[in-house]
Amino acid sequence: MKKVELLSPAGNLEKLKIAIDFGADAVYGGVSHFSLRIRSGKEFDLESFKEGIDYAHERGRKVYVTINGFPFNSQLKLLKEHIAIMASLKPDAFIVATPGVLKLAHQIAPNIPLHLSTQANVMNILDAQVYYDMGARRIIAAREISLKDLKQIKAELPDLEIEVFVHGSMCFAYSGRCLISTLQSGRVPNRGSCANDCRFPYEMYAANPETGTLFKLVEDEGIGTYIMNSKDLNLASHIKEILDAGCIDSLKIEGRTKAPYYAAITAKVYRRAINDYYEGKSNPDSYQKELNTMQNRGFTDAYLINRPFEKHDTQNLDYSMMMGTHQVSGIVDESGEYFECKYKTFPNDTMELVFPEGNLLEPIDNEIGKIWEENGEWHISFKQLLAENGKVWDQVHSGNLNRFRVPCALPHFTFFRIPATEDMGTVTKC
Repeated sequence: MKKVELLSPAGNLEKLKIAIDFGADAVYGGVSHFSLRIRSGKEFDLESFKEGIDYAHERGRKVYVTINGFPFNSQLKLLKEHIAIMASLKPDAFIVATPGVLKLAHQIAPNIPLHLSTQANVMNILDAQVYYDMGARRIIAAREISLKDLKQIKAELPDLEIEVFVHGSMCFAYSGRCLISTLQSGRVPNRGSCANDCRFPYEMYAANPETGTLFKLVEDEGIGTYIMNSKDLNLASHIKEILDAGCIDSLKIEGRTKAPYYAAITAKVYRRAINDYYEGKSNPDSYQKELNTMQNRGFTDAYLINRPFEKHDTQNLDYSMMMGTHQVSGIVDESGEYFECKYKTFPNDTMELVFPEGNLLEPIDNEIGKIWEENGEWHISFKQLLAENGKVWDQVHSGNLNRFRVPCALPHFTFFRIPATEDMGTVTKC
């Protein structure tokens, strides 16, 4: 039986490795301004992106290259060169958004499968057929589509793979068709530089053009001023419904610009949910508990299960981001021997360990610290904070760039976390 693919974001090399280690079957990312996430594209160069592809392939995983921007005429020569260079790295697919780029990529790199970006807004059989005839082997469905419509597309085009978003940021506009950022800051969303202007608080005014009078509209307390701010998509509790539909080939997590901890937790939770499905189990409460450890804008199950007109909980009018239930305080480096502080660490603090499933730990108690299991969770506490250079610190904060020894080798990219408190304020993003 072919199992559904779990597809995670890869904003840089570290996040690519984390997503794979925490359970992703495939990752997506890109290099340069032809990706719809310029900021994350700048975090990769050709050498590190090739390293990421090799890392994935060595572990039997896949990498899809994002070439899903909307190019100007002046960029077409550079685009052709970019497609050829990306093809030489031997990725597993290109993600493209326009008919022209789809055709061009097929001409330049005929052996690279083509996936159609959600920016193409495929909502029906007719459009899916057109892109399939042009060479698209997979469509990344618009977020506004329903499972019912996807089942109909699959029935008509059984060889066309279908990918759907199951977690991450939602756009206020229809599948990314927004000009607010362009108008206010000149940053064009469909060329990868959206400034997320919909996340800002706004004041509203009423103007009389005849008299030039301007009135501020004062909102009642509790109504909110984040009038365009969408909640985050979260379908972890609906995996059974989605997979029972029998038409979905890939579950996609949004978030190339999100933190490493986000890459880890989303991959871990959705990997667990998918595995549970195939084992005939489900534990939605545990999925949601873990997802709520991350920063979020509130969660919604959006439109895949329900029609848009049936949903009235997709907007968060009160805030643009809230802290999760936990704060990341450290991350173990790739050697497994040291950790980097991401918040603050004191001797004798107790921190929870979060590591990829399938790794086995043994309790230990030595001069560096202690690692133990309690109520199904692993914890760590340091007796001394010993830096790599041999210096012992009485406390460590996120600005300290030293690496500190752990009591024993841990799975690389293991996170340390502590319960969040209101007085943490703005903390280091991890």
